[in-house]
Amino acid sequence: MQRVAIYPGSFDPVTNGHIDIIERGLKIFDKIIVAILHNPGKEYLFNIEERMDMLEKSTKKLENIELDAFNGLLVDFADQRKAQAILRGMRAVSDFEYEFQMALMNRRLNREVQTVFLMTGLRWIFTSSSIIKEAARFGGDVSGMVSSLVNRKLKEKFGFV
Repeated sequence: MQRVAIYPGSFDPVTNGHIDIIERGLKIFDKIIVAILHNPGKEYLFNIEERMDMLEKSTKKLENIELDAFNGLLVDFADQRKAQAILRGMRAVSDFEYEFQMALMNRRLNREVQTVFLMTGLRWIFTSSSIIKEAARFGGDVSGMVSSLVNRKLKEKFGFV
């Protein structure tokens, strides 16, 4: 049986930290479904199509991944896609409480789907989509934290191109 994990997130935008988790996750799982969460209660800088395009281009060299989008319960999506695990990255202790609560809730909702945590590489420990967007909004150089494509898209969104 193929070991399949869902790596969910908003990916608004995808960062090098996200790519690092995917690459390392592929050493554990046979296939990773990178799934963009659509939460109607949240405002995004990039729409689903833009995020999907950036993810596709940022991961084009990786094998055994699939891109998808979903709304609703993550464990239901995992069940539909026949995934045995949810892959989550953790940057710091501050992520732990929220991620732990989510893992416990997901476990309660579906005991067949396991949550696997990977610590973010030290290089990306301070990186988050929110922080990157904030820096880019004011013209900060985020080129080392995102792909050149994402960097260009951020500059376009904030009027720096």
